[in-house]
Amino acid sequence: MKTQQNIPSHNRRRLVLLLLFVVVVVLLMWRVVYLQVFNKDFLQNQGAARHLRTVGVAAHRGMIMDRQGEALAISTPVESVWVNPSMLVNQRQLLPKLARILALDLEQIEQTLAARMDREFVYLRRHVNPDIAQQVLDLQAEGVFTQREYRRYYPAGEVASHVIGFTNIDDRGQEGIELAYEDWLKGTPGKKRVIKDRLGRVIEDLESIRTSRPGKDLYLSLDRRIQYLAYRELKAAIRLNKARSGSAVMLDVDTGEVIAAVNQPSFNPNNRKKMRSSQYRNRAVTDVFEPGSTIKPFTIAMALESRKYRPATMINTAPGLMKVGRNTIRDLKNYGVIDVTNVITKSSNVGASKIALSLQAEQMWGMYNRLGFGSITGSGFPGESAGLLSHFSRWHKIEQATLSFGYGLSVTPLQLAHAYSILAADGQSRAVSFVRQDKPVSAEQVLPAKVARQVREMMKTVVSREGTGLQASVQGYQVAGKTGTIHKTAAGGYSNDRYIAVFAGMAPASNPRLVLVVMINDPAGEQYYGGQVAAPVFSRVMSGALRLMDVPPDNLPALQTSLSIDGERS
Repeated sequence: MKTQQNIPSHNRRRLVLLLLFVVVVVLLMWRVVYLQVFNKDFLQNQGAARHLRTVGVAAHRGMIMDRQGEALAISTPVESVWVNPSMLVNQRQLLPKLARILALDLEQIEQTLAARMDREFVYLRRHVNPDIAQQVLDLQAEGVFTQREYRRYYPAGEVASHVIGFTNIDDRGQEGIELAYEDWLKGTPGKKRVIKDRLGRVIEDLESIRTSRPGKDLYLSLDRRIQYLAYRELKAAIRLNKARSGSAVMLDVDTGEVIAAVNQPSFNPNNRKKMRSSQYRNRAVTDVFEPGSTIKPFTIAMALESRKYRPATMINTAPGLMKVGRNTIRDLKNYGVIDVTNVITKSSNVGASKIALSLQAEQMWGMYNRLGFGSITGSGFPGESAGLLSHFSRWHKIEQATLSFGYGLSVTPLQLAHAYSILAADGQSRAVSFVRQDKPVSAEQVLPAKVARQVREMMKTVVSREGTGLQASVQGYQVAGKTGTIHKTAAGGYSNDRYIAVFAGMAPASNPRLVLVVMINDPAGEQYYGGQVAAPVFSRVMSGALRLMDVPPDNLPALQTSLSIDGERS
């Protein structure tokens, strides 16, 4: 007992410390086992929750292609740079580098961050190339992120811009086909769950919540080759004649498809900085004008349908003018006594007026209405104009007379092309379409076939040495058409020195395949007649289109004669 009492006190303290140490080690070991074995799932879930994110998966917008499958609108992957201002504000030293990479103003970035400090998502720059996005990520700046998006690209540029339209920066259709077929073209974005590191970079894809679904591709009726040809020739004519604007529309007679539709001035949808809203509209579909003498074939069709007239019926147009109330209707000169065919050949206003006034106003209105004037064509193009055709109950004699040669109603180039396609299709009307038609298209008989063929024969004389549209001729093909030179409206009436030049026609005239309308607004050069300004454009565009579409010639004797003459000259 005495020995135990003599054990040094420091040994007891050592034993206590040792016991305490063992207890701590045992507790730590138990905690490790508990965390790693018994509570493993809970901890993993908690860790993942701090880095787990649900992110959107961008959907690819459908392509737009021409009738041959050539791309007119495609979506390319790009990256957008965004930031969390509250995280980035602590790394101001990186802002100059970030501004330099993104080609942004440093002061502007600082102002943007300061104004949106309460937000967690702020775009710095949308739609940058992947290499620029990678440079941003290489900075390893906390709070700076990238996001995959798609940017629309238009290979045809301004050649087809008015038809195709464009999308906004969020890839939603804003104009043209992009807008009209938004629901068809747009995709459905997806969602997925990912794990991100502290810099916001995705380090692991966990699961797909919703699979993204790409938009559907769309095949248009346009032929890119002919579209380019029409664009080139129209642009050249606008420059040559110093005109304000112009349009050209080509339709397939058998299907109602729009093969080409171009306007000037145009715009490049790939260069958003230079786009102006005044250039967006498709003038061929939205802008109206008085068609002038290009309406005369339909006045003659009405006369033939009434059976009071035949192509050889004589009309006295002397002395080159006629009074209708207090108004005077004039021809360019006194054509004297001419037949109905020559009313078209010579483009006689007096002859057309006398024919119209000899019939009921209701007959004329019925004819124009059946041809689609005053109604949209059914193309489905956004903003299409119905034009203007007032009801016959409001007409006076002078309105009935002037309507016979194209004043007092308004049409779009597309409407006029559609009306001419009815003459070309033996009186059958088909809905106009900007989308390729892969099945037979239904038609409605709105004009007797015999009348349509008779009018086509008459219109062939316009494109001759005796007519006003010789420059619209196409080598190897018969052309039927009509010129128009329209005085533009001005304060108090019509201008004496401002015009709209038009040529509307079809080829090959014996069995028409294509219809083309060319309208040139306000030519300021020395020439302004439709036969001088619009007809040459028709000739070049129609000539190229017929050959590109392998339409057989129907005027071989004339072609052979031309070739033999050229051979002798060479």
